[in-house]
Amino acid sequence: MYRTNTCGELRLADAGKKVTLAGWVQRVRKMGGMTFVDVRDRYGITQVVFNNDTDASLCEAANHLGREYVVQITGTVAERSSKNPNIPTGDIEIIAENLNILNKSEVPPFTIEDDTDGGDDLRMKFRYLDLRRNCVRNNLELRHKMTMEVRRYLDGKGFLEIETPMLVGSTPEGARDFVVPSRMNQGQFYALPQSPQTLKQLLMVSGMDRYFQIVKCFRDEDLRADRQPEFTQIDCEMSYVEQDDI
Repeated sequence: MYRTNTCGELRLADAGKKVTLAGWVQRVRKMGGMTFVDVRDRYGITQVVFNNDTDASLCEAANHLGREYVVQITGTVAERSSKNPNIPTGDIEIIAENLNILNKSEVPPFTIEDDTDGGDDLRMKFRYLDLRRNCVRNNLELRHKMTMEVRRYLDGKGFLEIETPMLVGSTPEGARDFVVPSRMNQGQFYALPQSPQTLKQLLMVSGMDRYFQIVKCFRDEDLRADRQPEFTQIDCEMSYVEQDDI
């Protein structure tokens, strides 16, 4: 395995334990004969210490690490003499015994931090770098937790999650359809659904009395405050109910 623990997992109770971490280099700091490297993954940041007096060649290799290098580090968990209360792993550090550079990186076009120096256009151009930032990752995690909670709740109420097709026939709704040309039927097109309206009505008629899905919808219309070409909605339908039952 590339790692035994994540970069946000280790605590003071793990002191003395030999571990292997893998992640991105957040920053490198040189102080006297020691080099401190912050290694980051999506779970957090852990400080790794390279001591020139212990292993000069290993410390020299750490001095050449750059931001966003992907590294694998093996070492022993130790209590930090200068603790950092701002991060969950701030009570410990890793005394490095081995360094493996998995991938080098050019200098990133903006800092991979919450308060980045990259503007919107630059961050969208390098979206894969922007997604490494804590604030963006937190949004993805929140969305994941929300959808999982929706599924748990509706499942507990007897709803079935049923996936409906994305390539459908055009239906008369409020906006224009996005269309997809058919290779097998020249000159004919599929439409991307503006909503699962017709399909979920079929499900109701077929006896699926409690249906839901977390579904993509596509509408070719001008942008407004509450409209965009592609969006996700929680779609529900129930049979044999009155308004007071909801």
